[in-house]
Amino acid sequence: MRRALLAIACMCLAAAGTAEARGLGSHHRHARPVVVELFTSQALAAGVPAEKLIDKLADDPGVLALTFAVDYWDYTGWSDTFAKPEFSARQKAYEQKLALRDLYTPQIVVDGRSQVAGAASKGVDTLIRRAEREATRGPRMRFARHGRLVVGEGRRPPGGADVWLVRYDPMVREVTVKRGENRGQTIRERNVVRQLVRLGGWTGRQKTYAIPADGPGAAGLKTAILLQAAKGGRILAVLQR
Repeated sequence: MRRALLAIACMCLAAAGTAEARGLGSHHRHARPVVVELFTSQALAAGVPAEKLIDKLADDPGVLALTFAVDYWDYTGWSDTFAKPEFSARQKAYEQKLALRDLYTPQIVVDGRSQVAGAASKGVDTLIRRAEREATRGPRMRFARHGRLVVGEGRRPPGGADVWLVRYDPMVREVTVKRGENRGQTIRERNVVRQLVRLGGWTGRQKTYAIPADGPGAAGLKTAILLQAAKGGRILAVLQR
């Protein structure tokens, strides 16, 4: 019996070591996942290393990694196949909230509180660890019957908060770019956001929200709910399914 328990313990330690060697598993102790948002475009060569970083972070259970394709680089000759104006508007809100001088890509925003250039892997890891240390427990959220979402009571941030529905593709998607900086290259993207909807505001009191039904092409997508301080503020709570 003792020998069997020792063998199990060794296997667990080996698995943990493998995760650390891949750069994973270091963020799983957090009460909720840290939200890491990449704003990028298939039109830019600089986005490729950032997308590789998101692919790696997507395997970390302590991180919710999301890829938002922006549309303002489409003028370069290649229209990003996943870009939507609402994704660019989300990045614009962060630009104003974080007092940045201008928009740029690739950019990574961590938990709505800090940002760094998309390919700066050490900088991203530092911001994730800081977010883990500084995050507070937000209100309880749960999915209810009949396509409803319930957000419980909690401390209201100054200016209130927004409830966002995010639907994203957890699979790796490959896109062959035919024009622009990445002409002839096949871009690999993961956790690409396909839908972003503001469900409503939250003032600290319990409230129920209607979740829009899945639209065409929603098969296989995952859902995340983000409770976020208004106008591109900090992430307060996360719910996934």
